[in-house]
Amino acid sequence: MKIFAFIPARYDSTRFPGKPLALIKGKPMIQHVYERSLRCVEIADTYVATDHAGIYKAVQAFGGKAVMTSRDHRSGTDRIAEAVVALGVSSKDLIVNIQGDQPIFEPGMISDLVAPFFQEELAPMATLKYRMLQEEERENPNHVKVVTDRNGYALYFSRYPIPFVRDPRGKDIVFQKHLGFYAYRRDFLLEFTRLEPGVLEKAEKLEQLRALEYGFRIKVSETLYNSLEVDVPEDIGRIEKALEEGPLSRHP
Repeated sequence: MKIFAFIPARYDSTRFPGKPLALIKGKPMIQHVYERSLRCVEIADTYVATDHAGIYKAVQAFGGKAVMTSRDHRSGTDRIAEAVVALGVSSKDLIVNIQGDQPIFEPGMISDLVAPFFQEELAPMATLKYRMLQEEERENPNHVKVVTDRNGYALYFSRYPIPFVRDPRGKDIVFQKHLGFYAYRRDFLLEFTRLEPGVLEKAEKLEQLRALEYGFRIKVSETLYNSLEVDVPEDIGRIEKALEEGPLSRHP
């Protein structure tokens, strides 16, 4: 089994057009993401899946690999699926989805993500969670929360703070932030993109809920690293400051 990383990169972001090409300390954001993926020891190769010639050329300019895809895809997952088919990736291989707006993710997160597949893991899909330490994160709908069963399989993802703590004395509840990194078995990825979006997915605008609605299990591994996303231009300064401060780890 080989592991291939794909970075979906769309130009026409509503809140930040041209986001993959935004400069962070002199380099386009997509280059930061790509170079960090190359530091993941499990990754055999990395590709950018894009719908824009400018992004494609930028990736080539720094020596990366890119695949041009349709402009009509409704999600980055669909874009990756097209690239996987175009490259002829084997059904035995694993696909990792690394979001193109997370330029300072810690490479060790990918080790946490794919570890279950080396332990005879039967789930077709995996993702990550990170223990929330700040209360304001719990209330922020942009920070997705996840709850799992005792074996680490997802029960639900929500923009709402879950679980709801009815008893204010419930101090032992741990809130988990979902981090948008995914690993899929190749055949499941192709099957997933053929499924119609479900009711819960449409309500929460969370693609991973489609898998749960159709009865597929998602393994959720905990990582000790947080990851900051770039949503709007103002986030660039926050990312550059974080780069100077070092890894976004939490204290045990």
